[in-house]
Amino acid sequence: MAEALLKSLSAQRGETDRWQVQSAGTWAEYDRPATPLTQVVMQRRNINLSDHRSRPINVELLAAATVILVMTHHHLEALQAEFPQVQGKIFLVSHLVGRSFDIEDPYSGGLDDYELCATELQDILTEGYDRLAEMIDRSTLTQH
Repeated sequence: MAEALLKSLSAQRGETDRWQVQSAGTWAEYDRPATPLTQVVMQRRNINLSDHRSRPINVELLAAATVILVMTHHHLEALQAEFPQVQGKIFLVSHLVGRSFDIEDPYSGGLDDYELCATELQDILTEGYDRLAEMIDRSTLTQH
């Protein structure tokens, strides 16, 4: 959902070429479609996920990323421990709004849980969009 929402937000701002947005799951299976409830929630936001396929995180994706956003402290700690070479690029999504809290995975919940998660992500990404752009721009400058 976060990938699709960020891509949609970038498109609304006319900035589809500003950066590349990709998602990967910390413990995801490969090539699985978005869950039916995820697709419903995104369709309500005029976002089609029928072509989306999951993929697990790997060192190549992390190394190529400028900024890595995760949903929970557990994901943050797990990635920092497993991939110490990229730990300075990993942030909670909530850091975009100057806070530090988890966004719960709605996977085992119902439609209301998915809606809540999508709304929370959409609000954070909208409010934190400019901060994310600054983080990316700053990281890009220090990498060159």
